[in-house]
Amino acid sequence: MGGKHSITRAVSAMILACGLALAAAPAPVQAASKVVAVVNGSPITSGDIAKRAAFLRLQRQGGGQAAARQQLIDEVLKREEVLRVGASVSTSDVDAAVGRFASGNKLNIQQLSQVLDQAGVGLDHFKNYVAVAMSWPRVVNARYGGGGSGRLSNEELVRRMQENGGNKPVTTEYFLQQVIFVVPASKRNAIIGKRQAEANASRSKYPGCEQAKVFAATMRDVSIRNLGRMMVQEIPADWKPLVEKAGDGNTTGTRVTEKGVEYLGICKKRQVSDDLAAEVVFRAEDIGKQTEGEDANSKRYIEELRKRAQIIEK
Repeated sequence: MGGKHSITRAVSAMILACGLALAAAPAPVQAASKVVAVVNGSPITSGDIAKRAAFLRLQRQGGGQAAARQQLIDEVLKREEVLRVGASVSTSDVDAAVGRFASGNKLNIQQLSQVLDQAGVGLDHFKNYVAVAMSWPRVVNARYGGGGSGRLSNEELVRRMQENGGNKPVTTEYFLQQVIFVVPASKRNAIIGKRQAEANASRSKYPGCEQAKVFAATMRDVSIRNLGRMMVQEIPADWKPLVEKAGDGNTTGTRVTEKGVEYLGICKKRQVSDDLAAEVVFRAEDIGKQTEGEDANSKRYIEELRKRAQIIEK
């Protein structure tokens, strides 16, 4: 359930941008593709721009072909820099993220591909976008420093509570259990739909955290992982909305992940106000502020790359 905050935020932002707009639209009729820009020797074609313009429409963003062209120029620069510093995410990471995106939109990969084809985007173009969206924050953090992830000292904790009127913040504490319907990578495309159906069907029979291992033993290739105590601020972005919807003693909805199909059992849920909760809340606030700084650093980085790049637009 872990992972770098910046990568999670990048994919979450992509999902938020696109998730509500995935309605099949007629693909525009495209003329023969021709090179319309060259960035450090890498060509961008009119076909690339048409796909990105269609993708922008899916995200309900304006700007059309002009915005698509500039976005693709930046994307070429980002990809080159990602490769230069060796910060690229793996193909399996991208496939897992796309799988989660499809699942979040109640689609399998084949259905997502059909929707993207009908809209004039295509699955490969979408995957290229996701790969850069996941890799680029690594480069920015390496350049400017991630920060914000260390423990707060006792002195800092006391100071922050004093700023809060001497009160410790209240947050929600969960005890969670992970139920994983394992899908081997070699069989992923063939059985992922079946495994998701099995996982969904099992949720109504989930006996609770204490009996979960006995429950899992009645099914094929199902594993249980106790996640322990976790404040709401510590729950990964992909899981947080599902956890917040689930009540005490219930399960979350399912998600397709790199391991297979998963859901979480809510063992216990309560409101807490102690030193650990205070530290988690204050660190979450710091990470929120850090995100704004990362966005500014990303823009600054791209401006530097553009100044050094050879960009020919036709």
